[in-house]
Amino acid sequence: MNLHEYQGKELLKRFGVAIQEGIVATNLDEAVDAWKTIRETTGTDFVVVKAQIHAGGRGKGGGVKLAKNLDQLKEHAGNIIGMMLKTPQTPGGMDGQGKLVRKVLVTEDSYRPDFNACKEYYMSILMDRERKCNVIIYSTEGGMDIEKVAEETPHLLHKEYIDAELGLQAFQCRKIAFNLGLSGAAFKNMVRFVEKLYAAFIGADASLFEINPVLKTADDRIIAVDSKVSIDDNALYRHPDLEAMADTDEEDPTEVEAKSHDLNYVKLDGNVGCMVNGAGLAMATMDIIKLSGGEPANFLDVGGTADANRVEKAFRIILKDPAVKAILINIFGGIVRCDRVAQGVVDAYKNMGNINVPIIVRLQGTNADLAKKSLTSQV
Repeated sequence: MNLHEYQGKELLKRFGVAIQEGIVATNLDEAVDAWKTIRETTGTDFVVVKAQIHAGGRGKGGGVKLAKNLDQLKEHAGNIIGMMLKTPQTPGGMDGQGKLVRKVLVTEDSYRPDFNACKEYYMSILMDRERKCNVIIYSTEGGMDIEKVAEETPHLLHKEYIDAELGLQAFQCRKIAFNLGLSGAAFKNMVRFVEKLYAAFIGADASLFEINPVLKTADDRIIAVDSKVSIDDNALYRHPDLEAMADTDEEDPTEVEAKSHDLNYVKLDGNVGCMVNGAGLAMATMDIIKLSGGEPANFLDVGGTADANRVEKAFRIILKDPAVKAILINIFGGIVRCDRVAQGVVDAYKNMGNINVPIIVRLQGTNADLAKKSLTSQV
């Protein structure tokens, strides 16, 4: 589950991570009130207006603007709220439709009073699946696309692997601060920043933290100016407060509906709809489609307890995608009974009426013979 920047910062702050403070606004009046509050707190008219969508590269699409006074704040907030923001990470990229901006984060300008004395760094934490441990990736080249840094200047990209049993060690935090070229108060503050950031990552059961940039301010404070946070969906039962932060407006409506029916569905760009039981079989089925020259339109795992009702709901979700030109059902009946799946196919076919795409069904395992008879006699 992805969080907005302001939600990610709220999470970081809970764990003592220093952040760029800000206030969320959903309309122009709220943005003006946020500007006034920040002005009273900081003593400056300068603020940054940042679009809140689940995508990076917002500045490239005009979603991040510096406002030097109230008039500029009104102009930028008025333009950003309600815009269809296109970034390299929104669907279709800069040539796509973009995402609707429903809210902005009005933040303090952390680069004042001496912009030239500030320095930006990159830092992220995620799982290295090959090494089976967490890794902190960091660089002196903050504020840039990390992929570009890795491609053009790989020597400036550092990795610190964290032992799963020992956890993050103090010497590793010092090593990170040293490799970033820091000294004095900034060095000590970076060590504390890394310690608390990793504690937040573990404490929230996160799958990704990306802070770009991490900022060294003019007075040597280390703060998170941005935050990209993803929480492991499988751990959300332990964090109802984080689960409540989910913004369904930022998710694909079909995926949201599928989740409400306990179906694991991910929309893809192909034209062959897939309905499979089990994630491994679903992945293998998509591979088969690709190897045969086709393109899967979705990943859909109906689970090991699929019944007629769930199968019908899965059918309806698949057919909401107008790109689907055929449906492949691939069920291995271990726990699930094939005859129940077949009945779901029959019910969907009858209840939905005009299904004008071919349906290819493979049912193997428990009660497969009964399933075949049900399909041939009723459809």
